[in-house]
Amino acid sequence: ANGKALRYPNGTGDVDAEGVVVVGTNAYVAAERSNAASGVSRNSVLLYDVGTEAGAVLVARREWNLTADLPPNGPNLGLEAIARVPDAFLVGRGFVDEARGAAYDPANYPDNGGGLFFVGVEATGTVYAYALDHADGTFTRVATIASGFPAVMELAFDAELGQFWAVCDDTCQGRSALLRVDQAAGSPTRGRFVAAQRFERPAGMPNLNNEGFTLAPLAECA
Repeated sequence: ANGKALRYPNGTGDVDAEGVVVVGTNAYVAAERSNAASGVSRNSVLLYDVGTEAGAVLVARREWNLTADLPPNGPNLGLEAIARVPDAFLVGRGFVDEARGAAYDPANYPDNGGGLFFVGVEATGTVYAYALDHADGTFTRVATIASGFPAVMELAFDAELGQFWAVCDDTCQGRSALLRVDQAAGSPTRGRFVAAQRFERPAGMPNLNNEGFTLAPLAECA
């Protein structure tokens, strides 16, 4: 009821959690720094077991530190968002693996946890797709995506409708966008995510500093 403090794999630090996605009992947290060293960028994806871990503190089972693979950013302008997109969806849409210059094939990343993890950087609005190796802790950047916004605060994948959302805050007047894999024949961006549709913030809502966004299943909507 009171929440749980997050720590790095060695049990230290104060994780500046900015985004989370849950897969089964695994929670993947995007963090831009440790608040115990707030002037230093530490752009990481951290894996926590929220199903069996007891106590008031969660110690990460794994850390993928992406800092050196990303363009330099301020310690409060780094990873802000995370979403997981299943392999089956990516293969079905003809997604391109930019690291290999070919169609994405999950067989090349057998320990990726069944999908790619997409993270958003606040400073630039850029989204990066990574294959996170759960066996040895390495990672491969598979794609770099322009969200269409100068900043990105949240990412969310809607499995029911097959839609991938990028959300900005008051930096962009509360706008959001749908990112879709371009499937047009002959298109220079074929096989890559592009900003296909944009939405204004809901009518009547002030231009708030909203940094979270999620979707309820259709069964919950009445």
